[in-house]
Amino acid sequence: MSPRSKREYTEAIYLRYKNASRRGKTAILDEFCTTCGYHRKYAIRLLRRFKRFTKPKPKRRGRPCIYSRDIILKPLKKIWLASNLPCSKRLKAIIPLWLPGYQEEFDRLNEETLCALKTLSASTIDRLLNHTRIKYTKRGRSTTKPGTLLRKQIPLKMNQWDEFRPGFLEADTVAHCGESLSGMFAYTVDLVDIATGWTEQRAVWGKGETGVLEQIRDVESLLPFPILGFDSDNGSEFLNYHLLRHFTERKTPIQFTRSRAYHKDDNAHIEQKNWTHVRQWLGYQRLDHPDVVPLLNKLYRSEWRLFHNFFCPSVKLISKKRIGSQTIKHHDIPKTPYQRIIESHLIDPAIKRTLTNQLAKLNPFLLRNQMEIKLKQVFSLLTKPIN
Repeated sequence: MSPRSKREYTEAIYLRYKNASRRGKTAILDEFCTTCGYHRKYAIRLLRRFKRFTKPKPKRRGRPCIYSRDIILKPLKKIWLASNLPCSKRLKAIIPLWLPGYQEEFDRLNEETLCALKTLSASTIDRLLNHTRIKYTKRGRSTTKPGTLLRKQIPLKMNQWDEFRPGFLEADTVAHCGESLSGMFAYTVDLVDIATGWTEQRAVWGKGETGVLEQIRDVESLLPFPILGFDSDNGSEFLNYHLLRHFTERKTPIQFTRSRAYHKDDNAHIEQKNWTHVRQWLGYQRLDHPDVVPLLNKLYRSEWRLFHNFFCPSVKLISKKRIGSQTIKHHDIPKTPYQRIIESHLIDPAIKRTLTNQLAKLNPFLLRNQMEIKLKQVFSLLTKPIN
């Protein structure tokens, strides 16, 4: 018997029980306990306290809403989609950065809407975007073949997260091989600065040593700070004499280190950027047309780096403490690589002014549109035959 049926049955016998004699109440209780399976004492209390006509309890309400859902949902969705579906905590930091570009690209917002968007909490953003979230379930595959020739000459490094000075980079390659590792295809060389989160990407054809070195030199020329350290996995594209000479045979040698073999956690920073800065955009398709590489590098060297470094915040781990079986982590508030560079006292003020002037001329929505156009050109090559 369902709870609703039991209540209806209780309501049906309540008046009979109330008006019955002592012997009659005994008979009604026997029937009530047998039908509903109640204990006799519980049945007596239930019938004594039962009220036939009760006012419905008022609906519990929280704090009154200070904004209109319909008004803020449109700009919130557009910013969330254009910024590549970040989590609510990162989106909360993104909104103030993107609102000027939104008003320039789409429509002007009144002061009430602007104030509401800037004061949204992360939990409110989760509720508003609950029905539009997209889940990713694909997994990547490793294409790293160990380079054993120089392992003993390049020292291990496992405490990358302790670096606070800009200039210590982690590097990795992302294979655009599709479902097969056979033949030649494009790779993305991915680099991230541990202190600021500044990222750079470059495309290479295959994993040739000279091609990777050429792109690393190009990255070094565009970084807003000098390289102090370079850490990679054990792939042969990094552990070779070309790169070793490039970093060590200069007036001020650069610390060249590697991670432990088969320990991806040693390169946790770049592994995370491989997903957010490469896979989420290019997916897992096979890019096996040679003309893809110059198109990708044209994109990587312009809109791509500006979009991610000026308008995409991320969080940094501040502390990690283990209590019993739990690991408690504390992160700082989301900030863009540009913001972390501005806050660093180790960066030249002239570089900060240059970056600030550059930011003033950028619109994230225009950058995103230009990125989409160039990505369409890249994917259109997949159907063309190779000459």
